[in-house]
Amino acid sequence: MTSAASSSEAARARPGLLQSGVVWAIAIAWLLAIVAEATGRGRLLHHDALAHSHLPLWAVLGLFLLAWQFMIAAMMLPSSLPLIRLFNRVAAGQPRPMQSKLAFLGGYAVVWSVFGVAAMVGDLQLHELVERWPWLDEHHQVIAGSVLVMAGAFQFSSLKDRCLTVCRSPGLYIMQYYRRGVRAALNIGVRHGLFCMGCCWALMLVGFAAGVANLWWMAALTAVMVFEKTAPGGDRAVKPIGLGLIGLGMLVLFVPLVAGVLSSG
Repeated sequence: MTSAASSSEAARARPGLLQSGVVWAIAIAWLLAIVAEATGRGRLLHHDALAHSHLPLWAVLGLFLLAWQFMIAAMMLPSSLPLIRLFNRVAAGQPRPMQSKLAFLGGYAVVWSVFGVAAMVGDLQLHELVERWPWLDEHHQVIAGSVLVMAGAFQFSSLKDRCLTVCRSPGLYIMQYYRRGVRAALNIGVRHGLFCMGCCWALMLVGFAAGVANLWWMAALTAVMVFEKTAPGGDRAVKPIGLGLIGLGMLVLFVPLVAGVLSSG
C-alpha cells in the first residue's frame, strides 16, 4: 500500500477530524473574544480605533482582517455546523477528502472576508464624511440607529427569505450542488457562503458597527443567527426579530440614553 493510499484511508477513517477542528476554532474564537472584553484590548481593533490609528491603509485592513477571521469563526460557523457536518460525511469518500474539506471552508471564509474588507473600506469613507460634516459628528446615534433599522427592514425582504431557506436545508443544498474534487469543494463553499451572506449580512453589519470584540453584541447576534438557521420555527421568528431591530433602532435614533447604554455594552 502506497503512502498516498494510506493517507487517504486514514483521512476517511477520521471523518470527524475537520468537524472537531471547526468546533475548536469556534471555542478558541469565543475564548479570545472573552479575553479581549475582559482586558479591554478588543477596543484597539474596533473599526473606530483603527480608522483613527494613523496607520497605513494596508496595516489597518490587515489588522482588521485578522480580528474579522475570529469574528467569523465565533459568529458564523456555529450556524453553519449542520452543513459542515453533512459535507464532512459525504466528502469522506473522496480521493483527497481533507483537501476538499479545507477548500470548502476556505471558499466560505473568502466570501465573508471580502464582505469584511468592503465593510471596513465603507467605514473609512464614512469616517471621512463625519469629519467633514460636524452635525453628523455630534449625532453618532444616527449611524448606529440607521444600521439597526436597516437590519430590521432586511428581515422582511425576499432575499432574506430565499437565502434563509437554503441555509435551513443543508441536505437539499448538498444534493443539488455536491461534486467530487477540491475545486468543486471550493465552489460549493463559495456558493453557500454567498447564500449565508445573503441571509446574514445585515446582522453581521450590526456586529461590525458594534465592534469586532464586543462580547454582548456578538453573543446576541450569534444566538439570533443560529436560531434562525437551525432551530425549529426559526424561520417564523425572522419578522418578529426584524420588528425588534427596527424598534431598537428607533430608540437609538430618538433616545440618546439608549445609544449610550448600547455603545458602552
